[in-house]
Amino acid sequence: MSDDSITSILKEDRVFNPTAEFSSDAHVKSLKEYKKIYKKSIEHPEKFWAEKAKQLHWFKKWHTILRNDHGFFKWFEGGELNISYNCLDRHVNAGKGNKLALIWEAEDGEVKRYTYSELLAEVCKFSNVLKGHGLKRGDRVCIYMPMVPELAIAMLACARIGAIHSIVFGGFSSDSLKDRIDDCEAKLVITADGTFRAGKIIPLKVNVDLAIKKNKSVEKVVVVKRCKNKVTMKKKRDLWWHDEISKDNIEDTCPAESMHSEDSLFILYTSGTTGKPKGVLHTQAGYLLYVYQTFKWVFDAKDNDVYWCTADIGWITGHSYIVYGPLANSSTTLMFEGVPTYPSPDRFWKIVEKHKVSVFYTAPTAVRALMRLGDEWPKKCNLKSLRLLGTVGEPINPEAWIWYHKIIGKEKCPIVDTWWQTETGGIMITPLPGATPTKPGSATLPFPGIVPAILKEDGSEAKANEGGNLVIKKPWPGMLRTVWGDPQRYKETYFGKYEHIYLAGDSARYDRDGYFWVMGRNDDVIKVSGHRIGTAEVESHLVSYKDVAEAAVVPIPHKIKGWSIYAFVTLKKGTKGTEKTRKNIVAHVAKEMGHIAKPERIQFTDFLPKTRSGKIMRRILKAIAEGKKDVGNTTTLADPSVVPRLIKGRIK
Repeated sequence: MSDDSITSILKEDRVFNPTAEFSSDAHVKSLKEYKKIYKKSIEHPEKFWAEKAKQLHWFKKWHTILRNDHGFFKWFEGGELNISYNCLDRHVNAGKGNKLALIWEAEDGEVKRYTYSELLAEVCKFSNVLKGHGLKRGDRVCIYMPMVPELAIAMLACARIGAIHSIVFGGFSSDSLKDRIDDCEAKLVITADGTFRAGKIIPLKVNVDLAIKKNKSVEKVVVVKRCKNKVTMKKKRDLWWHDEISKDNIEDTCPAESMHSEDSLFILYTSGTTGKPKGVLHTQAGYLLYVYQTFKWVFDAKDNDVYWCTADIGWITGHSYIVYGPLANSSTTLMFEGVPTYPSPDRFWKIVEKHKVSVFYTAPTAVRALMRLGDEWPKKCNLKSLRLLGTVGEPINPEAWIWYHKIIGKEKCPIVDTWWQTETGGIMITPLPGATPTKPGSATLPFPGIVPAILKEDGSEAKANEGGNLVIKKPWPGMLRTVWGDPQRYKETYFGKYEHIYLAGDSARYDRDGYFWVMGRNDDVIKVSGHRIGTAEVESHLVSYKDVAEAAVVPIPHKIKGWSIYAFVTLKKGTKGTEKTRKNIVAHVAKEMGHIAKPERIQFTDFLPKTRSGKIMRRILKAIAEGKKDVGNTTTLADPSVVPRLIKGRIK
């Protein structure tokens, strides 16, 4: 095997076809229809996207569909619209004002519901609050909040008046928050007195106070009263949300600003950055169109759906597929404050039953964690309302996919395993649920208009099953426009390796059917004796062993091989981490993937270090495996106490 290729011998050839019943009522009804649409979309991309753009409301039509301005792409130039108007007013004006727009469930089970008319009124009121404090188009607003309705309202209010929002995940530390506020020079910060997390109160306002202690750009801080947590309110600077929206002069109507297609919409800083934060910038029309169309087709949006994406709005998934995509489609979107297992391991499934959720979109990490807790929890709940399942955030291993399919979907719900990034704005590679036969672990085929490829280091095309760098060859409407304040970094990071071709930073392969298999970030590839091995596939084979619930692998230096594999393994309930178990797992991986891929060391653990959104922090695991005393920042972890336990259990 060549040095350029990636060991990709995942033995997965099961194929699951959409049911005839699902396909007959789907937006895209067959693979043949998908191929016809796809062919047109890549042969005449501008015509394809212009046709789709007619579904939106425009104050003024565009004159140029696509322009390449020295490597910076512009879509629908000359056009003017407003995203808040498209997500709210458009539906109210069409007679859907009484339709449910947003369902919010608090950690303690409290529920709030907003119709489109009610949500529009709340957004207008807060838009007027912002305007009353001098906010105008182009100003930056940093939002650092829990998963409460005010978060979505604040986003839509910013979009309504043309302010640029920059949402910072509520689990980030004050230092991380400071870096982001400073970088975008935010004029106003929106936060809360605190947030509930598995029965505990996590303070947020104190982090804001620390973050802006020496800041010169922030003029006002608006605080939502969520936990009745005692906070310090600085006179003239700090304001209570409830006081501001209830003032006599705050009206529940507010005209939507007519925004140019390429005006800035939001900045979202990518997680895990070192040094200066990398602010990914998305603009108006192209982003809205892309999340609108991907939501419509990928989730096969129906008027009576109750759709639930379990992500946090602090990440791009929440921006695109909790707020903007669903609301642009006049869907009912559910927003949940808590965690999957509090106060009991069936919390997710109880919410599905309670609200009759029909479309459910979550992370593979959550699926694996819930699978580990046993089948009895979902089986206690009525999940008959579900018609479609989805995954996002990382590749899903086949065993977790099968459990999701059988236990949650009752073998009737298609699964859309989606690949995309903060930078892409929306879903790029995915099944269309009524059209695409699926393979467990594969993101399958590109969305219409998207032209992905697998390139080797020298820029040549990889062959089937060979593996290499995942790239996108042609521009698409939802793509990032630049890195905030650093256009050179944008060019170097995304277009520096292959000229005029977007580098995703992920390793992938395609199989003989043209299906894409994403194996993780390029830095999630381990080079063992000259062979590049995708960590996602090693983890998949570990989890396919009968006693393993979850696994994460990282590279450690090896005198002979260069690098070897260190595995952190969580076992299913009732299984002990004996030496025999360890040997059996190693033998299983060697049999399935070959001896080159077997772990050098296996550390058994009850818990893995995860962020509040469920992402495994492999950076921390790598530091532990290498025996480093300093594992870096752990403030974003849901439970930082797992780190000392992992350090103590390290295999030398």
